Amino acid sequence: MAVSLFDPIKLGAIEAPNRIIMAPLTRGRAAAGFVPTELAVEYYRQRASAGLIISEATGISQEGLGWPSAPGLWTDAQVEGWKPVTDAVHKAGGRIVAQLWHMGRLVHSVFNDGKLPVSASATQGEGRAHTPVGRRDLEVARPLELAEIPRLIADYAKSAENAKRAGFDGVQLHGANGYLIDQFLRDNSNLRDDDYGGPVENRVRLLREVTEALIGVWGADRVSVRLSPNGNSQGVDDSNPEPLFTAAAAALDALGIGFLELREPGPDGTFGNTDVPKQSPAIRKVFKGPLILNSDYDVAEAETALASGVADAIAFGRPFIGNPDLVERIKSGAAWAADNPQTWYSPGAQGYTDYPALVDA
Repeated sequence: MAVSLFDPIKLGAIEAPNRIIMAPLTRGRAAAGFVPTELAVEYYRQRASAGLIISEATGISQEGLGWPSAPGLWTDAQVEGWKPVTDAVHKAGGRIVAQLWHMGRLVHSVFNDGKLPVSASATQGEGRAHTPVGRRDLEVARPLELAEIPRLIADYAKSAENAKRAGFDGVQLHGANGYLIDQFLRDNSNLRDDDYGGPVENRVRLLREVTEALIGVWGADRVSVRLSPNGNSQGVDDSNPEPLFTAAAAALDALGIGFLELREPGPDGTFGNTDVPKQSPAIRKVFKGPLILNSDYDVAEAETALASGVADAIAFGRPFIGNPDLVERIKSGAAWAADNPQTWYSPGAQGYTDYPALVDA
């Protein structure tokens, strides 16, 4: 029997009414102290018809957050800022999980009183950092010492506890897109020779240990992970991705997480592209739980991925920016409104909460 985007799905303990997932989208609208605002309440409420909302990437600590006006989950004020967001989503009939984020070497020292960023090894990210004082060249990171890793894992656990206090339905570990977990996974950024470097099983260790800590807070069925297993992502890459990411997926499968999400750009991606083959077919063989795929899907491609069995649901990112009612538009066959990249990260409601729903357009 063919599977539709509008069939319900159980994502661990979360019962989603459809398979149209809202992917995490950094929007840069938090107030001072990385606290969500009333604008975020309306933004997420508008998009509550998604089968599940994965929140924008949310910092677990000041050390790990290097994006101006992104939200956090390490202070009481941040928790209080998130509470009306989750409440609004629930009242609108939706579900939302918090994506937990440590940016690693992509955090500029201006965010941390001049302290260098941390990473798996003394490496430098590609490009320039967005900072409150303009674009700055990224710096060579300081390798995390073995003795620091328990503290890092505790930071993740504390943010997971704060997500529970804030009313989320679960958490997702951001292990993708060249951020800290990804920096430990892949061999061009992990040059360590200790228990967290070298062989694949060592490079997967931090991913597994952090996931175990999140499970200790939430239970496995309310924890998920995002990976980006194919191609360069913000300077992070691997020379042999299939054995690495199948090992990572197998470790997560053994932990029984609620679902795994993969961001897999293709050669013609609109936001990142690569000729490295997608790893989802190999990962599908070792990860038996729900698998969500993301990156540049249209409706026909999404339905094909579901019908083939390689995906159980599809996460749409940019389409949810310009289409708060994307689910209704897909159901009715209506055209998708274009989003404006100039307002992705700008302050205020423009390009954030002012995209009209189809009935208002």
